[in-house]
Amino acid sequence: MKKLTLLGLAFMAALSFQSCSSTSETTETEETESAVLEDGTVNLDLAASSVEWTGVMLGVKEHTGNVTITEGSVDITGGAVSGGNFVIDLTSIVPTDTVYDEKSTKEKLVGHLSSPDFFNVEVFPTATFEITGAEGTTVTGNLTVRGITNEETVENVEIITVGDVTNITGNLTFDRKKYDVSFDVPVKDMVISNDIQLSINLVAAK
Repeated sequence: MKKLTLLGLAFMAALSFQSCSSTSETTETEETESAVLEDGTVNLDLAASSVEWTGVMLGVKEHTGNVTITEGSVDITGGAVSGGNFVIDLTSIVPTDTVYDEKSTKEKLVGHLSSPDFFNVEVFPTATFEITGAEGTTVTGNLTVRGITNEETVENVEIITVGDVTNITGNLTFDRKKYDVSFDVPVKDMVISNDIQLSINLVAAK
């Protein structure tokens, strides 16, 4: 009888724990799923939003870095991105890779990227992206760099809400030479890729 009683108590405790755990998981899932952006215009948390860039010297090395966003908003319709725009501060370039030495420093890279060889930030301190259309997880818009505007596509657009933080993310790859960013390495067998990859992370303001 004692054995049966102990087994019965253990069984009841297990059922109680499973029930509590299931209720907790259901509540957490419901809270996450219910945290959907309402239709309207969402202002960006500028301190938390950023754009990560990647540039590649083919067969040699890859540089990565961040730039900040100085203003922007996103229009939401039916839980998806439908419009908006944001401004990128090209004077805020910060490298995040570690491919440097005493001769090739981060400071030299930033100086070169800021020069007329690349983004000429003294004349063109910002770049902009204005959303013109969206379908599924793809957003189209006008990217302006160095005063030149071309239509570009942001792929894999997602809206992810965790707790009270909402991130709108996507990937954009553009041909730098379409924007007169035409510098080429004057060394044989060293070629800078024309493609610049951007990982965009827009955080909705609370």
